[in-house]
Amino acid sequence: MIPARHLVVFVRAPRLGRVKTRLAADIGSVAAWAFYRRAVDAARRRLAGDGRWQCWVAVTPDHEARPGRPWTRGCRVMPQGGGDLGDRMGRVMHRLPPGPAVIVGTDVPGLRPAHVAAGFRALGGNDAVFGPSSDGGYWLVGLRRRPTIPDLFRGVRWSTEHALADTLANLPPGRTAALLETLDDVDDGAAWRRWRASRRRL
Repeated sequence: MIPARHLVVFVRAPRLGRVKTRLAADIGSVAAWAFYRRAVDAARRRLAGDGRWQCWVAVTPDHEARPGRPWTRGCRVMPQGGGDLGDRMGRVMHRLPPGPAVIVGTDVPGLRPAHVAAGFRALGGNDAVFGPSSDGGYWLVGLRRRPTIPDLFRGVRWSTEHALADTLANLPPGRTAALLETLDDVDDGAAWRRWRASRRRL
C-alpha cells in the first residue's frame, strides 16, 4: 500500500494578544489578531478538503489541541509540544504515520493547494523541499522521511534572514533539497500593508 501524504498546518490558537506579536507591534493587537483569524480560516478552507493528502492541524498551546475548534475543521488534530519552532516541527515530523510530510504556516496569504501539491511532487525525487519566503525564512518545509528523518532544525536562527540557509546547512551529505517559488509571509507592518494593497488591486 502506498503511504499517505501528510499536510500539517501549524496553528497558534487565535487568542487576542497572543498571536502575531511582531505584527501587533506595528499595527496593534486587534488588527493583528483579526488578520490571523482570517488567515487561519482561509488556509483551512483551501487545504483541508483536498483529497491528495491527509490534513493535520498542529496546535500550540497544547491544551487548545482538541477537535471541534473552528480552526481544526476537516483536519486531524495534534499538539505541537514545547520548545522553539524547530523542536516543534521536528517532533511533528517524527510523530506522523509513515509517508511524506509537508508543514506550512498560516500567515502566507498567497498559499494555495497547487503550492502544496508542488511540494509533494518535489519529494518524489528529493529528500527535502522548501518554499522560500522573501525575508530569508520559508513558508513550507517537507521531508520524504525515509530511510531516516534528518535533524534539520537544530541551531536554526528563527525569525531572521538566516533561517532557510541554516536549515539547508543541516541537510546531511548526500541528501537533496528542492526549492519552490518565493512567497511573502505577513510578519510585520510593512508586509501587512503590501498584502492590503495587493487585495485592493484584485
